[in-house]
Amino acid sequence: MPKRFSDPAVKSVFAAYPKDVKRGLMRLRDIILSTAATLPETGGVIETLKWGQPSYLPKRNRVGSTLRIDAIKGQPGKYAMYYHCQSRLAEMFKEHYPQTFDYDGKRAIIFDAGDDLPEDELKHCAAMALTYHMHKRSV
Repeated sequence: MPKRFSDPAVKSVFAAYPKDVKRGLMRLRDIILSTAATLPETGGVIETLKWGQPSYLPKRNRVGSTLRIDAIKGQPGKYAMYYHCQSRLAEMFKEHYPQTFDYDGKRAIIFDAGDDLPEDELKHCAAMALTYHMHKRSV
């Protein structure tokens, strides 16, 4: 069962997506939220808008990095999971999953509306992002 939206602004952004992209973004949202629920070190996750995009960040400061999801403007049927481009997240994701995802440089993983999302791999990527700063310090 999908988690209810706590922020009405996020809910209205999701309501405006085309149906095919919305389905993929809702699944990606569910994966991020369910992953965050397994990471007690984050203190939970905040769902909000950043740059007009649904965004997910740990409640505890200096634990992890924000993930954003959105339809890709000008590319019907495409959507993405964005992460901080100046972090090592792109490198980490590509190290673990070089052939699994379609990457947009150091900033995003790109999906087609008809894609089956690789759930286990995405959960791992979400966990790496949401706990990024903790692991960065221990390396």
